[in-house]
Amino acid sequence: MPRTTTQARSLSAEIRQRFEEFSRSQKDVGQYIVDHLDEAAFHTAEELARRANTSSSTVVRFAQALGFEGFPELQASAREEYRRQHAGGETDQVQAQPLFPIDQTEFEAALAADHVNVVETAKKIDRDEVAAAVERVSRAERILICGTDQMAFFASYLRHLLMLLDLRAEVVASPSQEGLSRLGRIDERTLVIGFSAGRPHPLVVRAMKLARHRRADTIAICDATLSEVAKLGDQRLYYSSNSPAYVRSHTALLGLIQALAYGVYALDESQYADRIKAFRLK
Repeated sequence: MPRTTTQARSLSAEIRQRFEEFSRSQKDVGQYIVDHLDEAAFHTAEELARRANTSSSTVVRFAQALGFEGFPELQASAREEYRRQHAGGETDQVQAQPLFPIDQTEFEAALAADHVNVVETAKKIDRDEVAAAVERVSRAERILICGTDQMAFFASYLRHLLMLLDLRAEVVASPSQEGLSRLGRIDERTLVIGFSAGRPHPLVVRAMKLARHRRADTIAICDATLSEVAKLGDQRLYYSSNSPAYVRSHTALLGLIQALAYGVYALDESQYADRIKAFRLK
């Protein structure tokens, strides 16, 4: 059905409303546009496709699935919503002074993007979500952290930070027999933390669904607000991963993880002080 100009919903609202109708590759485009409206408004279809890790033809098909004739019409709608947000003072886009000259090198562009990602992540963090996540981590009897591929490193690093606080944590990074065994031990006393970047790995989705089924607490740490992992989390911690490079930026994710662990530490510094002092002296 062709999209009409009288539709009341914004582009972002339309995508959220109809998200489950789209194909897997179209969902990748949709969730990227929702979290990066400015890029949809001002980048080409080819550039948007690259950043969403898909093809320009998928971007065009996504626009048509929404009822637009093509990408230019979708982009016009994105620009309208973007300008409306700015005009109403509702935008949460990062307004930061550039770190480098206009003619920045590729190296400088990547560093500048990381800087913006950290600022944008900080601006979008919900204090209540963070406080609830910190509280869940601090009182958990057992913590299961699930992250595969590139997220496996960050899952392991979070485990390291929590183990320093004498919190029992385990990592599931692959569908190995040991990993599946750890998933099988999820119960209501377990806190499951799921990591995802872009399209979530089926193992992470499985862990989060199993946790829901067994009434375990869940925390989702992801770079897409419409991610399936985010939908399964009791608490959702979002980070920005935009980058001009050929891989996603994880600078903001690293900062988020360290801040989460520090939040747990700050709940009772005296309890952890001796343990952390001993670690620093090693």
